[in-house]
Amino acid sequence: MARPQRGEDRQDSELVDRLVNVNRVAKVVKGGRRFGFSALVVVGDGKGRVGYGSGKAREVPEAVRKATEQAKRGMIRVPLRQGRTLHHDIVGHFGAGRVLLRAAPPGTGIIAGGPMRAVLEALGVKDVVSKSLGTSNPHNMVKATFEALQLVNSPRTVAAKRGKNVRDIIGKREPGAEATAEA
Repeated sequence: MARPQRGEDRQDSELVDRLVNVNRVAKVVKGGRRFGFSALVVVGDGKGRVGYGSGKAREVPEAVRKATEQAKRGMIRVPLRQGRTLHHDIVGHFGAGRVLLRAAPPGTGIIAGGPMRAVLEALGVKDVVSKSLGTSNPHNMVKATFEALQLVNSPRTVAAKRGKNVRDIIGKREPGAEATAEA
């Protein structure tokens, strides 16, 4: 077995993995059927990093292990507003899967179903409203959710790209500007 790299065992201890789907497949051979399993797993640290992976094997635990390893290798970082919600609304597409993710006020909770809920919980989002608009296939829903999450930008990154201040991007006004705008 390979030795863990520097910092890898510390990183693994704080990761949360969620089994999203297990599928049994059969291969018909001369003596009957040979069964195999495929697993879809989502891994996250609850602080803005999340990844997904799929693994196939003859036994369920082996398929889950392979999927978990793939998920850890392909983790992405998503900027969160106040560490609890998304910065803006976003739509993600993958195949026939379309998902809508919307930022929500504090106390809303995670309003999402099945595979999307697993991704958002592993990511560490506390308040979000989501809707699956296309297929209910778990693989396509997870991939569409990841497409949406990769498109999320924080005001800081947008300001850096445009060469402006964050204040210019989010539209914060001076305290006296509201009174003059109403008059």
